[in-house]
Formats: sequence, C-alpha cells, structure tokens
Amino acid sequence: MASTSTTPLLDRVHDPEDLRGLADDDLRQLADELRQEVIDAVSHTGGHLGAGLGVVELTVAIHYLFNTPKDRLIWDVSHQCYPHKVLTERRDRIRTLRQGGGLSGFTSRKESDYDPFGAAHSSTSISAGLGFAVARDLRGGDENVVCVIGDGAMSAGMAYEAMNNAGAMNSRLIVILNDNDMSIAPPVGAMSAYLSRTISSRSYRTMRNAARELADQFPRAFSTAARRAEEYARGLLTGGTLFEEMGFYYVGPIDGHNLDHLLPVLRNVRDAEGGGPILVHCVTQKGKGYAPAEGSADKYHGVAKFDVVTGKQSKPTPQAPQFTKVYAESLIQEAEDDERVVAVTAAMPGGTGVDKFTERFPDRGFDVGIAEQHGVTFCGGLAAAGYRPFATIYSTFLQRAYDQIVHDVAIQQLPVRFAIDRAGMVGADGVTHQGSYDITYLGTLPGFVLMAAADEAELKHMVATAASIDDRPSALRYPRGEGFGVEMPSRGEPLAIGKGRVLREGSTVAILSYGTRLYEALSAADSLEARGLSTTVADARFCKPLDTELVERLARQHDVLVTVEEGAVGGFSAHVLTHLARAGMLDRGLAVRPMTLPDAFIDHGKPYEQYEEAGLNAHHVAAQALQALGYSDADAALLRSVSA
Repeated sequence: MASTSTTPLLDRVHDPEDLRGLADDDLRQLADELRQEVIDAVSHTGGHLGAGLGVVELTVAIHYLFNTPKDRLIWDVSHQCYPHKVLTERRDRIRTLRQGGGLSGFTSRKESDYDPFGAAHSSTSISAGLGFAVARDLRGGDENVVCVIGDGAMSAGMAYEAMNNAGAMNSRLIVILNDNDMSIAPPVGAMSAYLSRTISSRSYRTMRNAARELADQFPRAFSTAARRAEEYARGLLTGGTLFEEMGFYYVGPIDGHNLDHLLPVLRNVRDAEGGGPILVHCVTQKGKGYAPAEGSADKYHGVAKFDVVTGKQSKPTPQAPQFTKVYAESLIQEAEDDERVVAVTAAMPGGTGVDKFTERFPDRGFDVGIAEQHGVTFCGGLAAAGYRPFATIYSTFLQRAYDQIVHDVAIQQLPVRFAIDRAGMVGADGVTHQGSYDITYLGTLPGFVLMAAADEAELKHMVATAASIDDRPSALRYPRGEGFGVEMPSRGEPLAIGKGRVLREGSTVAILSYGTRLYEALSAADSLEARGLSTTVADARFCKPLDTELVERLARQHDVLVTVEEGAVGGFSAHVLTHLARAGMLDRGLAVRPMTLPDAFIDHGKPYEQYEEAGLNAHHVAAQALQALGYSDADAALLRSVSA
C-alpha cells in the first residue's frame, strides 16, 4: 500500500546525515514539508512562528552543506530554531515545545549536541562563534563555525563589538545575516545571485588575492589605493561596505528562500581557502509560506495555539486586565497631565505596552532597538534634561544594562523610572526569560526606590508614584499575564514612599509579601486560621526604602515572620533580615522564614507549575509557618497534599 504521509521526504530525515543523502533537487520539496511540519507543531503548542518560517530554506541548506554537529552552528536569539530542531533528531518531540518537561523554545546545550551554544537573548552569536573559532585554531582543528544572526540582533552594539574583534583576529568564521525586515539590501534577483556566486567563488578569491600580492610589490600608496578601489567597486555592486570595513569578506545579498541561489554561495563559502571572517547576507521574509504570518509579521512573531486553516489563535477570554495593559493605560494618564513624561523601550513596544503610549504621544514614545545599554543611558540624559523617562524593559533584558543603571543613573541620582515587565516566573519562555534577579541587583544600589505591585490596582498607583519621584531613580516590577480582577481606581494616586499596608490582622504568624505572591499569602493565611493559628498578612509594597516600622511591629507581635517574594536570594528578604539583625530583633526568639526563588534555574512550563517547583505557592507558605512553630514535617506535608 502506498504511503499516505504528507511529508514523505521529511519522514526519511532523522538527522542531518540523512539530509545529506538527498539530492539537490529534493531540497525544495523537503523545505516545503519542513515548513508544513513547523506550522502544524506550533499550532498545537504556541510559540515563535514567523521567524522560524523565514529560515526554513536556510536551515535546510546549512545542514545539507555543513557537517553538523562537528561544524558548529550557532543561532542568534534562537527563537527561529524550530526547523533546526526538527532536522536534528528532535522531530518526535517537537509538539512538546515550551511545555513542562518538553523541548525548549530556544537552543539549549543540555538538549542536543546540535546546539553548541544556548541563546535566547539577542546579539550573542558572533561573540560565541568567535570563541569557538579561536578555540579551534588553538587546538589545530578544521571544523567550520557558522553563526546565523537575525537583522533585529544587528541593532545591538554587542554584534558590532564582536565583528570588530573578529575582523582584527582574522580567524575563519562564517556569519550569515538573516535580513528579514531591515530594507538595507538592493533588489534581490538573478543579477544579485550571480554576483554573489561570483565573488564567493574560489576563482574570484584566488584572483583577488593574487592581485593583492602583485599590488604589494609596488609602493605602499599604490597597493593601498588598489585595495580600496577593489573594495569600493565591489561595494557599489553588492553593498556591504560597512562589513568590509570591519574586516569581513562580504557576500550578498542573496534570496534566502531560493535554494538555487543559496546552495552555490554556501558551497563556495564553505570551501573557501584561507582565513578571515566572511559575512553572507541573505534576504528572507518572516512568516514565509503561511499567508496569515506573511500578512501580519508582528501578530505571528509569537503565537498562542491556532487553527492552521484560518490562522485564528486560541486565546482564552481574559478574566481581568493584563498587567501590561494597565501599565500602558496608567502611563498614558500620567502623560496627559505632564508633558515631561516619556516612554522608552528596547525593541519590545508591543510586549511592554509602549506601542499604545506611542499611538497617543507619537513624539514621546521611543523604541531604541535591541540596545538596552543605550536605552538606559538615553533615559539618563532625558532625566538630566528635566524630562520624566520611564525605561520600560523586561526584567530579563534589563540585566543587559546593569553597568549603565549603576554608572549613568544611580551614581548621578537621576530620576529614571524603571518599569520592569515580566517580573517573576514567565511560563513557556523559560529559564532565559525568568524575571528572577532585578530585586537583588537593583536592591544593592544606594538611593533607589523599589516597588512591587501586588495586583493591577497597586500597579496603577505605583506608576503614579514613580511619576512623582523627581530626586532619585525608582523601579516598579509587575508580572506577565492577567491581574486578579480587583476593583480598579479611575486613576493612580501616589503612595507614601516606603510604607506598606496590612490586609489582615492576627497574632501568631505574620506573612509579609513583596509582589503578587500576596494572594498566595492570603490563601495560606486561610489554611493557618483553619488550624487555629491567628495570621497577619501584609503587603510590603516597597523593598527600598523598607517600611522598618511595619517590619519591627510584625516582629514584635508575632512568633513567626514569613517573607515571600518572586525573586532570587539576596532580594527583599535580605533587606528585612539585615534590618532585624541590626535592630537586635533576631535575638528575641522570633522565627524568621525567608521564601525566595530557589538557588536554581527553573525551566519552561506553566507559571503555577514553576512556582510549585520554586516552593512559593500557598501551601508552601503555610508549611513554612507550621515548621517554624514546631509542627512536624508530616503535618506540613499533610497540609501540602490537602492544598494541592
């Protein structure tokens, strides 16, 4: 009986060795089947779609021509790596993408030998690739190192730092620029493909090198002029002068979806003799081959589960407003009353809500690209000039600008307001995107005001609070996803700086929450009250300045103090414990139990599952209090099982 598979060629490819057994003429069909497989897989799991569809042909060509995994293939950001995963022994797990216990949505060293370097932040590939290339040279190896960097990643300074270093070191390195929306390339077509094949060929490079050697026999002024004339002439035909000036041999642009163009150029590059870095400029289209994604690259960059036929995404009906939406609306309200309020983001206008702000105030919303370092210092300049900038950046990406936060903002006490989205556990994006560290790394800086919103109403008030702080830097953090459905004020009102609030009064156990674990703390209090343990629940609101009066009152009036936060060790609890120790209050029999994220990296999954792994759900909080009061581990375990 004939096979009814819709992917007959792909079914034969378990790994790149199988792929290399195919003929050139088979690759077009294989690419079509691979694109179909990626669309179907992501329709079941959700995830990044458009970027992966744009590199299907490129992925096929690289694995077909290069001897992976011996040849090292490094993806920048790597949200486009799903086709790569299908071809590298992971097709049978591709429908577990971003699910708990399943495949990561990014490259991962622990997942496969075909992922030599993990990446989920931007612009790291050339630096890492140069490291692999130099290591190869030091040990006398002969493998190729291929870096694929997306055009968005080329907006970050780190990429140019790496290129500058690579050009100076002259190690053999192949960089493929996947240009899918920069519009920096001249029209792509047959002539461009011909020129790219020609200048990447061995004969051209041999002739070029021979001409250079001949020119070197003449006086230096002549040889320098000849070299510049050749580079200038080639630049006129192909573009790429910038890359040439940085020491790269530039090839392109070529159509990244045309295998008849890709294969000969990549063969030439692979077989090129001599050293030095090469940059191949490929022009591609995000979402290629799937009409809904081609027509709306932004909406299909990252998707929920969707219907393949219609493209409609299966997003649940929200039960409460999204934190990001509340932030955007609150900031717009502040900007309506104060023309000095401006918003800055780093390549994430939609993810942070700054796109909504910019729609309302086109001249006061700024997207600086994937350049968090520049963005923070840019905000420092705005603040020094009398404006009220809100640096609106995900927690995980703000890490990239820590030196600028210290040197350009904190030391100068400039009133930059950091709005930190995606605080705490982020779900499917996993370990590389968890907002785990900002409390700790900002909490060490003198003069900062640090706030964490417990719910969407508190966030509205904290935006107003940050807008009112004019004498020092401040930060407010809030999670991804929906709020709790609390009653919303019509507009935010500035909070008293450094003052928390008590939501529930008791006498035996005190739970002091910083951030959105407040509602887990309230649930834990219900469990403890059911066991006859009178429990106080307080919302700290501020980590700095700490509400020392509240902390001391809780310590004096209770037998146990449990602190709860969605951050790493060294954060809010460290500030509480330091104050209690200095006040001599830890010598009075008080049992303090700090609850933080564990000293471990937590992989992708649903947020509740991640907090379960972290030990920060309600039953964990109650169990900590019980153990501190001397209850047995069995009692705590029973509580945990009942709660679960």
